[in-house]
Amino acid sequence: MAATDTLYLKIDKNVRVTDDKVFLGDIAQIFCQEKPVESKVKTLRLPTERIHGPGRYVYSVLDVFPVILQEYPKLEINNLGETDFILTLEKSPSGSGVWSRIKTALLCFLSFFGAAISIMAFNTDVGLTDLFGKLYEMFTGKASNGFTLLEISYSIGVGLGILIFFHHFARKRDHADPTPLQVQMRVYEEDVDKTLIESEERMPKSQEAAT
Repeated sequence: MAATDTLYLKIDKNVRVTDDKVFLGDIAQIFCQEKPVESKVKTLRLPTERIHGPGRYVYSVLDVFPVILQEYPKLEINNLGETDFILTLEKSPSGSGVWSRIKTALLCFLSFFGAAISIMAFNTDVGLTDLFGKLYEMFTGKASNGFTLLEISYSIGVGLGILIFFHHFARKRDHADPTPLQVQMRVYEEDVDKTLIESEERMPKSQEAAT
């Protein structure tokens, strides 16, 4: 290995693994002109003493550098990714997945009725039924019975609009634009990661060492 060799390291903000034996190649993109060095670095183990079962753990590149420098003291490391990152340890998928299907069905059930209640509460709050009644009477001269073309069109339009808005009808998409739901989920994930990292930074060093 030449004295001027440089290793490039890129780690994303949130890295998911399924085993508590974490290798650098599992969490980072690694490049070095010396391919034997690159291959060796990918097999180095990340310190995982703080990991105790599935969960989210905050790490820093300062936890990664010593592992590499212990093997290659003269190697220059260039970090191109995050300085702090979240290591998410997940359980390996096992079994028939029956429990996973049950949880998915329960989530769909709660989401469906939760959304329905939210829409009904909104309609009641703004007095949409009274508005439709007044509009129907204004244009037809008859009193509304609450089940007219306005209510039917509105009900169909709400459901159809949600399906189209979230791209549920797009079997083959010609572009890679994320759906609004995917955007909001990514924003939520970034907020969670940022909060975890800031909480770790604010933790007293004595308490951090104890954990």
